[in-house]
Amino acid sequence: MKNYDAVVIGFGKGGKTLAGQMADKGWKVAVIEKSDKMYGGTCINVGCIPTKYLINEAAKNKFKKLNSFEEYAKEYKNNIENKNGLISLFRKKNYDNLNDKENIDIYTGEGSFVNKKVIEVKMKDEVIQIKGERIFINTGAETVIPPIKGLRESRYVYDSEAIMELKELPKKLVIIGGGYIGLEYADMYNNFGSEVIVLEGSPLFIAREDREIADEIKKVMERKGIKFILGAKVAEILENEVKYEKDGKIESVIGNAVLVAVGRKPNIKGLKLENAGVKVTERGAVETDDNLHTSVDGIWAMGDVHGGLQFTYTSLDDSRIIYNELFGDKKYTLKDRGPVPYTVFIEPQFSRIGMTEEEALQKGYKVKTSKILAANPRMKIYGETDGLLKAVVDAETGKILGASLFFRQSGEVINNIRLVMMAEKDYTFLRDGIFTHPTMSETLNDLFDQIK
Repeated sequence: MKNYDAVVIGFGKGGKTLAGQMADKGWKVAVIEKSDKMYGGTCINVGCIPTKYLINEAAKNKFKKLNSFEEYAKEYKNNIENKNGLISLFRKKNYDNLNDKENIDIYTGEGSFVNKKVIEVKMKDEVIQIKGERIFINTGAETVIPPIKGLRESRYVYDSEAIMELKELPKKLVIIGGGYIGLEYADMYNNFGSEVIVLEGSPLFIAREDREIADEIKKVMERKGIKFILGAKVAEILENEVKYEKDGKIESVIGNAVLVAVGRKPNIKGLKLENAGVKVTERGAVETDDNLHTSVDGIWAMGDVHGGLQFTYTSLDDSRIIYNELFGDKKYTLKDRGPVPYTVFIEPQFSRIGMTEEEALQKGYKVKTSKILAANPRMKIYGETDGLLKAVVDAETGKILGASLFFRQSGEVINNIRLVMMAEKDYTFLRDGIFTHPTMSETLNDLFDQIK
């Protein structure tokens, strides 16, 4: 049995980053990845990179002279093939980055706990056991498959990973789930030329967001031709027919493909955590403290598998917390992370950080808000002036409590707001900031100038 200073289960952002850093410190490291199609993790292979590539390519269609569905379908097929080539390059680079290090061994197989120090790896041709003085769980998340009658039997149903392998463009796409993943795919396939219908169980559109912003997003997406049916409880799927209940009536919609996008959950399947005594939460996540320790000494968990925000950049930050404990001053923990921004890559982008106005009021803050339309000079140059921006400020301290930005390239601009929040500057820092012209960042001058 081989002995390692550290064993990392899962090749995601946090795991691969920490593995490389530990190896650079002279540790002997083992990295276990179940599939040779997942070197680099979810983001590179089936998440951020392929979806954003396809979203970007789909958006280009509005500048092309496509006159028929067949022409759209041809473009789509080419984009899927190009995406596969791009991901292969990313995957190889990630594998090589670790494999080229002298003191890292990569095992392609399914890892499971034998006890708190020993991991069994079921590979293609053999089963081995390895021992780690420290073990890091980084197995990510998997698609939630709801218990809908007929869903698993239908050959028309796809999850967010499988649909990106579909080379034939669906003329009509039915999406179950109106959350962030569902919205991105709805916008993407609409731009690819599909008719898109979204079934959302909640009566509210993106319920956790500011109502004014949510209403604006819905209005813009509906203007593109995307149809939303809210309060729709899917009851059954019969091949390509989706039956749902709304207002006490059973209705149905038929599509050429059905995308299930109701969320993702921590992937602990097959880990046999009980053999090591690792506790899980009621929601099925690996239980951790603010240092990402599990309930067992010497075992940590990072990334999506321990619950919370499912972003590649929070997984990276998880690796910083653990690295800081192993090799640093041990002062950086989850408590120090601060507000985390996120972006939904629809067109235009929607980005958010911190609290909405309603959340701030519920927490007892006295607030001031500002709201402006998305129509600065740069947006007019692009000819894309859809959108709405809103900020929430503590009326007593002037500190920014949150912001919701719905406009082109908001994913870049939201990071400026986080920097100000982390620096504990008040809103005037952005109101009076000097930004190059003409840029999207200048909207921050105008947005925070509305705070009176």
